[in-house]
Amino acid sequence: MRFVSVRVAGLVVTLFIASLVVFGALYAAPGNPLTYLTHGRTMTPEAIAAIKAEYHLDDSIWQQYLRWLGGVLHGDFGTSIIYNQPVSSLVGSRASVTTLLVIMAAAIVLVVGLAIGTLAGLRPGWLSRSAMAGATGVMAVPTFVGAVVLIVVFAVDLEWFPVFGAGRAGLDEVYHLVLPSVALALASVAFVARLAQTAVRAELSADHVQTAISRGLPRGAVVRRHVMRNAAMPVLTVAGLTIAGLIAGSVVVEQVFQLGGLGQFLVSSVQQKDFPVVQAICLLYVAAFIVLNTLIDIAYTLLDPRVSIGKKDS
Repeated sequence: MRFVSVRVAGLVVTLFIASLVVFGALYAAPGNPLTYLTHGRTMTPEAIAAIKAEYHLDDSIWQQYLRWLGGVLHGDFGTSIIYNQPVSSLVGSRASVTTLLVIMAAAIVLVVGLAIGTLAGLRPGWLSRSAMAGATGVMAVPTFVGAVVLIVVFAVDLEWFPVFGAGRAGLDEVYHLVLPSVALALASVAFVARLAQTAVRAELSADHVQTAISRGLPRGAVVRRHVMRNAAMPVLTVAGLTIAGLIAGSVVVEQVFQLGGLGQFLVSSVQQKDFPVVQAICLLYVAAFIVLNTLIDIAYTLLDPRVSIGKKDS
């Protein structure tokens, strides 16, 4: 409980610092918020005063931040400058596409990456070497290049999948997100596979594993109890960070496939200087990344009871 409490406290502090950075980015950008709100148009003093009153621009930065943070804690991210609608509703209507995309890509990374890496580590040979060589080549391919190649081959030439769009809710949406999720997961699959192979081979050569095998213990039991559990520690670390990184990578994939999710909405909002939307999406991305890392730290205690905080060696 102490371990979890410390991690949760760190999560709260990090989110608070992230909110400061996200909100302060508005004032770090060139120009001032009033210029973006008026789109550079000449307006009467009365109209400018009304805009300042609506967005509380005459208040100090700390007053504006505290008002914005209070709204965020209640699920209110303000009003979009471009659409003149609540940011929460605009973001919520697009969040499902990005969430499903990241979940599908994460499933591909974990299942395919761990399977290839584990088999290559347990059964070395020409097949595992070929798989790892292919994984190394895939890692060098940028996400947007892989996405374009997948579109050309599987959507345009073979016509197996749609070219763009997220489809309708349900199975049709899953079908539309197959190619985008594969494009998002390609490099991560290769990275996790190589890491899993290295970790498994390192554990196979460990003294306690060799001792267990020499004593005649079943190889399957040794692999399950000693090799896989110990190898899961470094793999869990990198796999968790990789999955968190998929959230940021989804911006590129959504733009290529025109999915209409949070990533594409973020790009268009940056171009249109819609700061309330940009702040909301950036804060959500940062929060998701931090929460995933906290869950990974907590999962350590399930795999290795030696991981603890605030305890001294006896």
